[in-house]
Amino acid sequence: MILDDNLGTDGDSVYAVLMATHEGLSEAESHALNARLVLMLANEVGDRARLEALFAAARDLA
Repeated sequence: MILDDNLGTDGDSVYAVLMATHEGLSEAESHALNARLVLMLANEVGDRARLEALFAAARDLA
């Protein structure tokens, strides 16, 4: 699990694109977009045990 900054100088631009993707959406639409994005990224990872560890880590950081 990589929790260190792995985007480097691209981090700010990735964040900006993510925020732009949410522009004009209602709160419910924004939540739905985030859910779809999580599922798409989970599919890219493709490893259930790794995903469960990432989900737990994300929850612990909340």
